[in-house]
Parts: sequence; C-alpha cells; structure tokens
Amino acid sequence: MKLIDCIAKAYFATRYSVLMKAVRSVSSQQQTLHHLIRAGKNTVYGKQYCFAEIKTYKDFVQHVPVVDYPVLFPYIERMLQGEQNVLWPTIKQFSRSSGTTSGKSKFIPVSREGLVDSHIATGKHFLSTYLHDYPESRFFQGKGIVLTGSYYHYDYSSNPEIADVSALLYRFTDTWINYFKALSVDVALMDDWEIKLEAIAEVSIPQSVTNISGVPTWMLLLFRTVLAKTGKATIAEVWPNLELVIHGGVDFSPYRKQFEEIIGKQVVFRNVYNSSEGFFAFQDTDEDTMLLDLANDVFYEFEEEKSKVVVPLANVALAKRYAIIVTTNSGMWRYRIGDVVEFTSLAPYRLKIVGRTGQYINVFGEELIQANADAALAKVTADLNLHVIDYTVAPSYFSNEQNGYHEWLIEFETPPQDLAHFAIQLDLELQRLNSDYEAKRYKDLALKCAAIVIGSKGVFAKWLKENNRLGVQAKIPRLANDRKIFGQILSGN
Repeated sequence: MKLIDCIAKAYFATRYSVLMKAVRSVSSQQQTLHHLIRAGKNTVYGKQYCFAEIKTYKDFVQHVPVVDYPVLFPYIERMLQGEQNVLWPTIKQFSRSSGTTSGKSKFIPVSREGLVDSHIATGKHFLSTYLHDYPESRFFQGKGIVLTGSYYHYDYSSNPEIADVSALLYRFTDTWINYFKALSVDVALMDDWEIKLEAIAEVSIPQSVTNISGVPTWMLLLFRTVLAKTGKATIAEVWPNLELVIHGGVDFSPYRKQFEEIIGKQVVFRNVYNSSEGFFAFQDTDEDTMLLDLANDVFYEFEEEKSKVVVPLANVALAKRYAIIVTTNSGMWRYRIGDVVEFTSLAPYRLKIVGRTGQYINVFGEELIQANADAALAKVTADLNLHVIDYTVAPSYFSNEQNGYHEWLIEFETPPQDLAHFAIQLDLELQRLNSDYEAKRYKDLALKCAAIVIGSKGVFAKWLKENNRLGVQAKIPRLANDRKIFGQILSGN
C-alpha cells in the first residue's frame, strides 16, 4: 500500500505543477478559446455562427451570442435523437440537471473530452492541491466514498446515456482510481435512494474510509445510517482514518457544526464547484473561496449583474456580482449556467458562489440574495446551537390587513424551543447583512419581521421525490419571487 501511495502522490505532484502554471497566467484562456473554436467550426452551430472567421475574442463576441438553455435545447434535442456534429463533433452522454430555476429537467451534453479534460482533470487538480498542502495525508491508504447520482431512461430511439454528471464520472474515471473506491459501480449507481443508502452503509462500514464526497444533506443521511447500524456515537469510531470531506452543491456553513459533531474528530473540509456543464473551481485553502481552474479546457466569461456587460476573465473586478458564462468542450457555447459569483482574488483567480440568477427575493425592494440567506441562517443556528436540514423562502404579499414579509420553511434536526426569538434573531442578522432589507424593515413600514414555519421531518425529500428530483445532485430552490415551489413543499408539511 505504501508503494501505491508513493506512486499516486508523485502523479498528483505532476498535476499540481500543471495547474499552478495555468492559474498564474490568464493567457491560457486565449489558447483554450482558440482550441475550442477549431474543434467546433465544422459543427452545425459552428457553421451557423461562422466559427471559421473567428480569430480573436472580439470576433467571438461579434459572431456568437450569449444564450440560456431554451436557445440551445433545439440543438440538444437533435443530439438526443442521435444526430452528431451539432454542437460538438461527438456526443453520446448527457447529464440530467434538475434545473433549479425553471423546475424542469435539462439535458446537458457531455463529450468524452468534457469528461476527461474538464470534469476529471479538475478533480485531479483539486486533489493535487490537497495532497500538496497535506503531504502526510493517508488518502491513498484507504478508500473513498462518492455519493453519486443515477442513470435515467428516456424514450429516445438513439438510446443515449442520460445520468447525473456524478454518475457519469463514477463510471468513466481512470481505471486505476477504481482501486481506491469503497463502492462498486452497481452500488454507487443504484437509483432508489432509500435502498441505496442502506447498501452504501453495509458495504463501506467494514472498510478503511479516508475520504467522502457529496452534497451535505446526503452525507449526513449516510452518517446517520452508519451510526444506526453500528451503534457507534461518532463516525470517527467507525472510520478512524477519515481525513477529508468534499462537499458541493449548496452552501456548507449551515451544516458545518453538524458535520463536526457527528464525525467526532478533526477533518479537512473542502468545497468544490462541479456542475453538469463542467468542474470549474475548488477550495484549495482554509479560506471560504475557490480557485478557478484554468487548465480544464473551459473558456470563462462573466456578465456584470447590474450593467449586463459581459467581460472575459482578464477584465473582472473584485466585489462585483457576475453571472458566469462558459464555453466548454462539450459544445456549450457562451452558455449562461445560472450561477452568480464574486471574485475574492485576481492573482490567482478565486471566487465564491453567491446565488443563482433566478433565485432572489425583490418583491418589496429588499434585494435579498441567497448568500445573505445562507449566511444569516448559518450565523443564527450556530449561535443557538441548532441544526438545519433544509430550507426555502418565499414572500408573503401585502394585504389590506398587513404588510408583506418573508416566510421561511425550515426543516430542523431539533426545532428551536422559542420560535419567535429565532425569527427575530434571523431577521436582525438579515438586516445586518443587507442594507436594502434593513431599509425596508424600518419600523415595519414596508416589510414585517420574517416568519418561520417548521418543516416536518422529510418534507423536502418528499417534494424532491414527488418531482422526480430525489438524488445526490438535487437541490431545493432557496429563494423565489413567488410562492409556487414554497406552496408545493408546504402542502406536504
């Protein structure tokens, strides 16, 4: 095992050098753009937008539009029917995304190049930074648990592979990496989540697990299943060599204390930004920010939230909110993926996700964003020693009898004893974080204090299951300007 450990660490040291060379120079982005244009110029999309005439970034902007999913879907549908050379020369796999803004499933093309040179490559780059920072790591002296999604069947005559991107990655990672997986493909890709958690626990309990990755809510469910089966008080008693927890998909701050308590030993927590469209960034320090990978064949652009001006990476500024736009080696050309980010560093480029383009509440002029909601909830629950499983927020509109307010549906591990006090503290923290919210709360003139509804156990999982979203990549929409999804979840409470 020590020989394997040495070989693996030497390999990842090489990957670290590749990453560091790329992130230190934004010029790598121009090389990436030229490569992608050359690869796509003979596709249907490439001919339509005259890729052969594109020589510079200015040409690229003039020829190719920034698009959302509905614009690309007709092309994607042709590929789902089996046609090739449409957006990218060859596409045989598709990642199903739940589409948190529209509520409908999206099918994102995933080329073999996209799997190998983007998703898998950035995964290796992430691990190389961890091993560089922790040279005494025993990561490769045990096994890793990856909580993946599943495969799905749709009635397309071409029978394309459609799955959560995590499921595709689990199948197509390098063969040698299988040696370090705690789960077989058959177990990892099971589609019934209740049965799947039981199976994962049964298989992994006897093994020496050094790392685990997934969405926080599903990792906690697995931990509880493991403890119930073993009778142990902490995960450290089951897996004493656990050292790394890799999380993504949602803000981790409301969950961190729960993880620390249930694990029962000091481990390293690292955040990753891996979506259906690509693996873009990852946490490489203890700071709550992520390094943007520039060695993964993705070309990045950013749309300034207020002005709507689109700029390349070289022109971004600190402390501005940008909608991220990507051009990928799976044929997503200038695609607005729906995430909003802020840069915390420009040398190298580091960012944090602050919300979704369609997830905010601005009914009363309060401009509440997801980052505010996540941060406020994390602060108050930590102060009051409470644990949150999931939440969503919607406006309650003005009526003749009362002013409007924000209504929070929260599923707690154990609800607060004084719900009114919790609501007040949460409201005060929101005012501290958001001056627009604070202004609208002045003397209750435009907006009343936030109201809390306690969610019953499993209410969010129930909604996910009823809407065919139950799985490791599914995310509850946090904020909305209407009460549609809030009402659907509340109806099952």
